[in-house]
Amino acid sequence: MKKYIVVLACLFEIPICSVKSENLFTLSDAIKIAQSNSFDAQLARFSYKSSYWTYRSFLAELKPSVNLQGDLMNFDHSKVEARNFEDGKINYVDNNSLNNALTLSIDQQITSLGGVLSLQSVLNHLYQFDYKTSTFYSQPFRISYTQPLRTYNEMKWRKKSSPKEFDKAKRNFLEAMEEISIQTTRLFFSAIIAQANHKQNVSKYEDLKKMYELSQKRLNLGTITKSDLLQLELSMLNAQVALTSSETEMEECLFDLFSYLRIGDYKEVNLVAPNDIPNIIINSNDALQIAIKNSSNSIEQELTLLTAKQNLAQAKSAKGIQMQLSLQAGISNTADNFKGAYSHMKDNEIIGLTLSMPIFDWGVQKGRVKVAESNLELAKTQMEQKQSSYIQEMKRQVIQFNLQSEQCKTSQRAQDISIERYHITKKRFEAGNITVTDLNTAMQEQESAKYQYLSQLEKYWVNYYTLKKSTLYDWIGNYNVTADFDRIINMK
Repeated sequence: MKKYIVVLACLFEIPICSVKSENLFTLSDAIKIAQSNSFDAQLARFSYKSSYWTYRSFLAELKPSVNLQGDLMNFDHSKVEARNFEDGKINYVDNNSLNNALTLSIDQQITSLGGVLSLQSVLNHLYQFDYKTSTFYSQPFRISYTQPLRTYNEMKWRKKSSPKEFDKAKRNFLEAMEEISIQTTRLFFSAIIAQANHKQNVSKYEDLKKMYELSQKRLNLGTITKSDLLQLELSMLNAQVALTSSETEMEECLFDLFSYLRIGDYKEVNLVAPNDIPNIIINSNDALQIAIKNSSNSIEQELTLLTAKQNLAQAKSAKGIQMQLSLQAGISNTADNFKGAYSHMKDNEIIGLTLSMPIFDWGVQKGRVKVAESNLELAKTQMEQKQSSYIQEMKRQVIQFNLQSEQCKTSQRAQDISIERYHITKKRFEAGNITVTDLNTAMQEQESAKYQYLSQLEKYWVNYYTLKKSTLYDWIGNYNVTADFDRIINMK
C-alpha cells in the first residue's frame, strides 16, 4: 500500500517522495515515477505547453478581433503654421486646443489573399480654447480593405506550417517521455547491478570466512597445506575490501537513480530486475512503416522542406514591382455638437493604389532568389539522405532488439549453471576434494555470469525503449503511444 502512496504522491508532483524498505521496486515503478516526477518530465511538459499556446495564439489570429483605440486628452498649446489663402503668406499662430479621438474596429485577416478587412466606427472631438468652440467629427460606419499585390503572404504559409509544428510538439513530448524511460532504465540497471554485486560480495565474504575457519581446522589435521590456507585468507581479505568498495558504489548508484526520480527516502530499497522477457519478434518493415507514421522524423523533414519553399516564395515576392490596393467606404459628418455629428451623414469613399519598383539594385533581389532556390534543392537532397540513414537506423534497431532476446536467455542459463556449479564446488571443497584455486575459479565464474546476465538484460530493455521511442508504438501491448494532452495543459 505504501508503494502506491509513493506513486500517487509523485503523480501529483510532490517534489520529494519516499520508498520504504519493505517495498519491492521494479523498473516499471521507476519509469512511471520518472515520467511524472523527474525534472526531465517537467521540462517536457513545459515545452509542450509553450508549443500549445503558440498554436492557440496562431488560431486566434485567424479569427476576427475587436479593438478599441483611443487618443485622449491631447492638449496642444503651441505655435503652428498658418497660410493666408489670399496672398499665400505663412504665419505662426497660437494653437490652444484639446483633442480626443476613439476608434472601435472589428478586424479580420483574409488568409488566402493576405489582406485585412476592417469595420470601424470613429468619433473625434476638438475643443479650441481661444475660440471657445467644439467640433465633432464622426464616422459611424466605415469599412476598409487593404490588399497587397504580388507580396509575400506570411499568414498563408503559417497556416500550412503551424499545425505541423503543433503535431511535431506532441510527438516530441511522447519521444521525450520514452527518452526518460531509456535514462531511467540505465540508472535502474546501474543500481541493480551495484546492489547485486554488493549482495554477492556479502555472500562471498561470509562463505570465504566460513571456509577459512574450516580450513584452519583442516590444517591442524594435515588435510590442507599452509599455502592453500594463505591463499584462502588472501581471497577472504580481498573479498572484504571488495565488500566495502561495492557498498560505496551501490550507494552512489542508488543515489543517482532516486535523485533522478526525486525520491528522498530509499533506505534498503530492494530493486527487482525485470526477468520476464516478452516473447516478441518485430518485423523491420512493420517497424519502419509505424515509425514513418508516428515519429517526429517525418514531420520534421516536411517542415524543413516547407521552410525552404517559404523562403523561396518570400524572395520571389520581394523581386520586382510592389503594389498595395486600399479601399475605404463609409459615412461621416462634422458639427459643433455631438448630436449634429450623427445627423445628415455624407458619403465618404477613398480608393488608392500604392506601388514601388526598384529600377536598379545591382542584382540584390536576383541573388536572394538564387540563394533560396539553392537552399531548396539542398533541403531536398538532405531530406533524401536523412531518409536513407533513418531507414538504415530503424532496421539496425530492430535487428539488435530481436537478437537481444536470445542473448538474455543464454546469459540467464549461464548464470543458473554458474550458481549450481559454485554450490557443488563449495560442497566439494568442504569435503576436501578440491583446491582453493578451484573454489576461487567457481566464485569468479559465478560473479561474471551474474554480471553478464544483468548487462544483457539492461541492453534488452534499453533497446526496447529505444525502439519504442523511434516508433512511438508499444510493441508489448500493441498500441500507439499517446498521452492525455488536455491534462498536461491543465497541470500546474
